[in-house]
Amino acid sequence: MTISQQAFLRDAMRRLNLTRDVFATRIGVKRRALDTWLLPEGSQEFRAMPEVVQRFVSEIVQNGVLLEKYTQSVQDGPLRERIAVEGKNQLLSVDQFTRESVEDLFRVADMMQPIARRQKVSRVLEGAVLGNLFFEASTRTRVSFGSAFCRLGGSVCDTTGFTFSSMAKGESIYDTSRVMSGYVDAMVIRHPEQGSVAEFARATNIPVVNGGDGPGEHPSQALLDLYTILTEFSRLGKLLDGAHIAMVGDLKYGRTVHSLIKLMALYKNVKFSLVSPKGLEMPSYIIEQASRNGNIIEQKTSLAEGLAGADVIYATRVQKERFANEENEGYTPDFQINRAIIDAYCSPETIVMHPLPRDSRPGANDLSVDLNHDPRLAIFRQTDNGIPIRMAIFAVLLGVEGLVQHSLRDVTWQHPSHVGPDDSVFHGLE
Repeated sequence: MTISQQAFLRDAMRRLNLTRDVFATRIGVKRRALDTWLLPEGSQEFRAMPEVVQRFVSEIVQNGVLLEKYTQSVQDGPLRERIAVEGKNQLLSVDQFTRESVEDLFRVADMMQPIARRQKVSRVLEGAVLGNLFFEASTRTRVSFGSAFCRLGGSVCDTTGFTFSSMAKGESIYDTSRVMSGYVDAMVIRHPEQGSVAEFARATNIPVVNGGDGPGEHPSQALLDLYTILTEFSRLGKLLDGAHIAMVGDLKYGRTVHSLIKLMALYKNVKFSLVSPKGLEMPSYIIEQASRNGNIIEQKTSLAEGLAGADVIYATRVQKERFANEENEGYTPDFQINRAIIDAYCSPETIVMHPLPRDSRPGANDLSVDLNHDPRLAIFRQTDNGIPIRMAIFAVLLGVEGLVQHSLRDVTWQHPSHVGPDDSVFHGLE
């Protein structure tokens, strides 16, 4: 098998749209056996899948393409062509994706997991240079994109803020984009004005990735969020079709929820509970788009009503930098998600997510730190998933996804079995 066992089985379940329980029954094995096959290869409980099962699964999903051309659809052409913007290999909006192309990207991300977990290395982007142009504050997104590019063998040049850029001297977006295109092979851009990244993209033919354009979109965050949800659902034996998703917080200016709800709207019969203070509701045009495929949209002003029965709770902080202080008056402690309200209204299998950063200062009323040791809190698994997703984005846009699997070699350095001191609590949840 040229791909990892975990990636192979995840892909089969995605293609068949089956939960773990149903998939185990379909291939005639016990759920416990399937669980051990789906663990990372470095896990103590990992077991190799019998070759006869591998052949049977391949036959069921008619998946010769998965084994021979894992990252490419023979019917529709390369993924980068299917998500291209006006013929350019760029990622500006989640609107570029269909459900099929999203799941194709996730198959590439599955291939990247051994690299992201520090088990393997690849140099498929050796010699390529990424320009990280962040004109707005960022820690996670900027470092995550840079790390993803480096883990594929590339190098990164950073610029942060307007103060130290030529734009502070009056240089236009067009000029900046064209000049940078002569220096680098791809750009990730964050800018405080909605639509600005698209303007950067129009001035160049190299790959451009939207790292966040004001209150507009944040496509890579939405992709890693959806990837996290599907991964967690696979573990829990759930499907996104028919799930209940609660989105809580600043839904007006929160670009992560704007992108995520549009991506999840590609699935069917999803119930969205949108919980926000008055004045911070989800924009109507996004609600209209999310209502397709039989999806149900309910707007709530009470956490108790919105969270009851939710499979996923997605909290987002108040984007104070985007509006006047008086608009924040409605964001009271009644909107804070904490252990007490989760225990009161949610099940032990509810997933709690947040794009981060969360504001942990007193009075901020953001996602409470009292959930830090609760296994339902997925925020760190969520951020970890940013690396394989962003690696997949670069690999697809630069056309090297088909080279990754054959380029892998073992790491030469020692790495901890768990990145964080509390991660052992979540051991085996992959």
